[in-house]
Order: sequence, then C-alpha cells, then structure tokens
Amino acid sequence: MWNKIAIYILRHRVLNLVIASILLIFLGLEAFKVKMGHSIAATLPDTDTTMVVYHQFLEKYGKDGNSIFIGMCDDSLFTLNHFQDYYDLNTKIREISGVTECLSVSRVYNIVKNDSIKKFELVQVVQRRPETQAEVDSIKEVILSLAIYDKLLFNTETNSTMMLVTLDEAHANTTIRRELTDELSAILDDYSKAHGIETHISGMPYIREITTQTMVNEIVGFTALSILVAGLILYLFFRSWRPLVSVVAIVLLSVIYMFGIMALLGYEVTILTGVLPPLLIIIGVENSIFMLNKYHREYDVCHDRIRALSNVIVRIGPANFLTNTTTAVSFASFIITRNMLLVPFGVLASICIMLTYVMTMVLLPTFFSYQKRPEGKLVNYMNNPSINYIMDKVSAFVLSRKRYIYAVVVVLLVICGIGAMRMSTSGRVVDDISKGDKLYKDIMYFEENVGGVMPFEISIDTRKPKGIMNAAFIRKVQQMEDSLAMYPEFSEPLSVAEVVKFARQGFYNGSRDQFKVPTNNEFAFIMKYMPETKDGKLPAIVTQYVDSTMQSTRISVQMANITTPKIDSISRSLRPKIDQIFPKDKYDVVMTGSAMVTLQGTNYLIVNLAHSLLLAFVVIAILMLITFHKFKMVVISLIPNLIPLLFTAGLMGYSGVPLKMSTILVFSIALGISVDNTIHYLARYRLQMKNNNNDIKKSVMAAITETGPSMIYSATILICGFLIFAFSSFGGTKIVGLLVPFTLLIALITNILVLPALVLTFNRKKI
Repeated sequence: MWNKIAIYILRHRVLNLVIASILLIFLGLEAFKVKMGHSIAATLPDTDTTMVVYHQFLEKYGKDGNSIFIGMCDDSLFTLNHFQDYYDLNTKIREISGVTECLSVSRVYNIVKNDSIKKFELVQVVQRRPETQAEVDSIKEVILSLAIYDKLLFNTETNSTMMLVTLDEAHANTTIRRELTDELSAILDDYSKAHGIETHISGMPYIREITTQTMVNEIVGFTALSILVAGLILYLFFRSWRPLVSVVAIVLLSVIYMFGIMALLGYEVTILTGVLPPLLIIIGVENSIFMLNKYHREYDVCHDRIRALSNVIVRIGPANFLTNTTTAVSFASFIITRNMLLVPFGVLASICIMLTYVMTMVLLPTFFSYQKRPEGKLVNYMNNPSINYIMDKVSAFVLSRKRYIYAVVVVLLVICGIGAMRMSTSGRVVDDISKGDKLYKDIMYFEENVGGVMPFEISIDTRKPKGIMNAAFIRKVQQMEDSLAMYPEFSEPLSVAEVVKFARQGFYNGSRDQFKVPTNNEFAFIMKYMPETKDGKLPAIVTQYVDSTMQSTRISVQMANITTPKIDSISRSLRPKIDQIFPKDKYDVVMTGSAMVTLQGTNYLIVNLAHSLLLAFVVIAILMLITFHKFKMVVISLIPNLIPLLFTAGLMGYSGVPLKMSTILVFSIALGISVDNTIHYLARYRLQMKNNNNDIKKSVMAAITETGPSMIYSATILICGFLIFAFSSFGGTKIVGLLVPFTLLIALITNILVLPALVLTFNRKKI
C-alpha cells in the first residue's frame, strides 16, 4: 500500500501543489472569519445539577458578573475640586455606550419618607454638580450615614471609594466589549494623571476582555517565535536554508488551514485553541526531521532523489502515521469531557494534527524533488562526531549496564511516587493571570477593600407566594448574613434584608443607628410606605433580590479569588448553618453563582480529564498492538512513556504545583508526543531485524544509531518549542511551557536508554 502511495505522490507533484494552493485560498479566506471568544466557556455540561441550578438562578434574577468595579484611594475626595472631578468622571462613564448605570458616592440613592403621600421615595443624594465646599460637606455627611453602602461604595478605614459600573448583556459578552473597556481605561487614565491617583479596575467583563487581548497578542507572538526557534534549530542541525524553507512553508500552511477549519466548524479562539498554531508548528517540524534525516540517509546509499524519496514515504510514512495518530488520539480524548473549552480544542487539534501529517507526507517529498541533490555540507550532520560518539556510548552502556539502568529508574520512581502522593487538587475562579500583572494586583486591591469581585449567591425559595413578605423571614436572612460575616473571604452582603433595613433607616429620617431589621410592628408600618407596583412590576431596587411572585430571594456577596478547595471548605461549613436557619422541610436553599460553578467545574474537569488520559492510554496501546502484533511490544513501548509521567507527577508534588485543568493537560499532551520516539525506534528495530536475520543485539544497536540523532533533534525542537509557552502571561499556559519540556526530556532519556534495554530483556531467551 505504501509503495502505491509513494508512486502517487511523486507522480502527481504538480497536482499536489495545485490542491494545496486551492485549499490555501479557500481556507485562507475562511480564516478571516474566525472570532475571538469573549464569554467564559461553561466548565460543566448544561445537564449537570450545578448548571441547572445556576441557569434557574439567572432566569429569576438576571446575569451575575455583568459589572465592572473601579476603585481608588483619595484622602482629598471630599474637597470641592476633587469631588467635582469625581462627579464628572461618573458622568463620563455613564455616557459610554453599553453602560447602564454607574453607582458611586457621587451618584448614590437614598430612601426618603414622604409623609404627605405616606410613601418612600428613592432620591438621588447628589442632585447636581456641587459648587461650594459646604455642599460637598453636606453630601459627605449624608453618604457616610448610609450604612448600606459601607464597604460597597466606600471604605472609611482605607479612604477608598468604589464605582460599580453595570453593563448591558451585549457589551458584557461580545466583541464590542473591547471598545467599552478601551474608552473606560482612557477616561480613568486621564483622571489618574490629573490627580496623581492610581485607579484599579476589575470585574468579570473587564477581566475577560483584558485576558482576550493578551491572548491575541500571545497567539501572534508565540506563533512567530515558534517558527523562529524551530527554523534556527533546523538550520543549526542541517546547515542549509533549502530544507528550512520547505519545512517552514508547510507548517505555515498548516496554521492557515487550522484557522480556516476553525471558522468552518464555528469555533472561537480561546486560551486553549490559541495554543494550537505553535503546537502544529512544533509537530510539523518534528515530522519533517524524521523524513529529512531518512531522505539524506537513503540518498547517501542510492544517489537517486526519486528513489530515496520513495523509500522515505514507504519507511517513514507508517511510523509517522502512527505517531501522529497517537498524538491526535491524546487530544481527541478531551472530547469526552463535554466541556465547551476542551471539546473544540480536542476536535480541532486532532483534525489539524492529522492534516499536518498529510501535508508533510505529500508536500515535503514534492518540495525536495525540485531541490538540488542533498550533498556536501547538507548531509555532513550525519557524520557528526559528537552525535556518533554519544550513540556509541549509549549502545555500549545499554548492552553492559541494563541492571544499573533499571536500578536507577526504580529508585527514582519510588521517590517520584512519594512526591506524586503529595499532589493536591486546586484552582481559582481567575486562575490564569500572572501575580505580577496589574490585573491580578487590581483583584487583590478589591479583596482588601471590599472583599473580592467573584459572585457568590445563596438563593432561598420559601415555597409559597409572598413568602418573603414578613419580618420573621427577614430576620432569618439577617441571621444568614451574620453567618456569612464570619468568613473574611466574603464582601458585605446585599439582600432583601439590607433593603428592608435601608427602608427602616429612611422611615426614621435617615439616622444610621436605625439601619436594623424592623420588629413585627415596624415591618407592617414600613411595608405600607413601600411604593405601589406599576403594571405588576416591582421597583428595580427590589427586583434585583426578589422574584416576581415574592416567593424567592437571594443573598449576594462577592468572594475573594480563593482556591477551589477553600471554596469547597466554605460551602461545606455553610451548609449546616443554612439548614439550621432555613429548615429543609420549609425552604429550598442553594448556593450558586460563578464561584460555585467554578468549584464544581474544576472537580468535574479533573475527573473527566483523568478519564480522557486513561482513554488515550488505552487507545494508544490498541494502536501499538495493531502495529506490532504482539502484546509484549505494547508493554515495551508504554513503559518508557509512563515513567516520564510519574516523574512529572513527582515534580508537581514536591514543588507544590496543584492538580488542575492545565496540569492534567500536560500529561495528555506529553503522552501523545513522547510516544513518537518510541514508535520510530521500534519501527526501525523491526526493519533492522529483517535486515540482520533476526539478530536482536545487532538490530537494537543499529536502531539506536539510526534513530538516536533524529530523537535528539526532534526532542530539542519540541522542548525548545514548548519552552516558549513558559513566557506566557497565563498561568495555565506557563505551566504547560514548563512541565511538558521536562516530561519530554525524561521521555527522550527513557527512549534512548530504557527502551532498548527493555527490548533486550524481553528477548533474552532468544538472545
């Protein structure tokens, strides 16, 4: 079969180039349609209980996480000039397209009792831009008396003030969000320069937009850098521009095709799919190295380009097919997670890896057939004395020191096993931002001043219409808020109890001491002062915390950016308190919000990624069995590739790197790629057995000598290529850039030393 494939490829070289050009035009045009992902992909499937509860919550109360927080510390805020500029700042922000409201100390509301109509009125404290210091002093006195805004819009202990900017749905989760954040940042920069004050911005829409912009920059930068690094290493190895140009042309085509396919499938660019361009470049270069090395060796024997290229396709084609298939399987296994971030990544990666393989197998021989004969300095690397010396020493060491190899490996595996048991599961709501980044520092600012910016919600269903409209229930909500106050990870709460306490304060003419839960008698009087509903609709200040039937309500807090084990610990300790305050036989109470979705999503992903890794392992084992027809060969091939995974797990345990989505990905990626060297070695060993009349020792040594240089070259390309990701601004990408090269380095060592030793050991009777 492979002979026919070789004949077809070499006889239809012009047709191959025409087809590649047509695909380039078609998929290149489609690539311009690719969109950036601007919303957070759901970590849980919609059928999951946590997601069902979360969606029900959103249907009742609207989206959570649609707000941007702006904070600053200004000791002189309540001086006339500063307050006037702060008032103007609020006005400018509200004029930005997509902003529905901007609450701050210059735009804050008070509940005032109108005795003439015996109703409450919602009155804006600052009616106009103040003109005198006396006006500002009066405004300050009123604002500081409004306890409901303490630790929400101002913090007297730190002299900090906050603005709460609410966005409409379109601007919170679409591409036009960038225009809004750019305009907002420009306005705040001008204010900061004018007053010499540092401003801080956070909130989920802003965090998502900044990370999206950083992601775009990294995709472009890493793609260019990966081509540069791979090209430089290729040139250092082969000392010629001719093969370099051919290989770079193929990997660039692969990247363009990838974006075209992404557009056709309707996928968006995310933090994961953004990793694919450099990854395809690395894999394409690795494929090319084995073919290039084999082509030069074949030509050195026969001095006929077409014959040499035909032999390359026949002998390297099957091995490269298996290596790319195993890599594609590792990525395709992510599909079983049903995660909206991982499934597109798995589908796109597996398709594009196999497409890159086809491109390399078809176009590389086509390009080489039109180039000059590989002679002179182009093939001098094959006689590199350093590489040959290393391979000779390796061969001798494997033959004479198998027991030492096994002893060292066993000792290291025990040490790494102990380290692996120290791994912990972790993750954060915002987990990919570098601690040195301003975005991360701004998150820390809001944690210190208001408790955090991550939504955490408690939804309470009384099971009966108007079940929340009594003082006893309000006192229960207050009890729940008192319990939440025991956790420093939470901000001050917002709930119907806070609204009622605010109304009581207004009922007693604004005295801060009256910001309390009313008694039964007071509650009845206060409710009479509540404004009448218009067309059956409740006032906006109420609908944020109460459903239309007044049967359900919510308690909203902002949570610090803590780890998922900490969120889990808090939710577990809260549950008995919730059940005590709201008995299960009378109330349905759930904890939800972005923080809880992240907690359950992290746990879900880790379990499913572990299953996908196991699935990839099983499928790769089956592929090896089909290829080599012996279970013994499957065992031999998998052992050298399991050792690096355990080494990596041990390193993670000792260094305190937690088990989360990005670190689980490391194992799947490394397994799919590291097994490539094993396949090439065993394929060459099997061929050498035929050439050497089944002389096992001679075949093992010949296979090391022939594939060893390619292993070293390809491993160098892979390690340097993945190290690029270590410079990423995203924590998860950085971990991939550090751990995958380590795993691949260990895999190179085990494939050069342990793999040949295992072949000799498993065949010692025959020897």
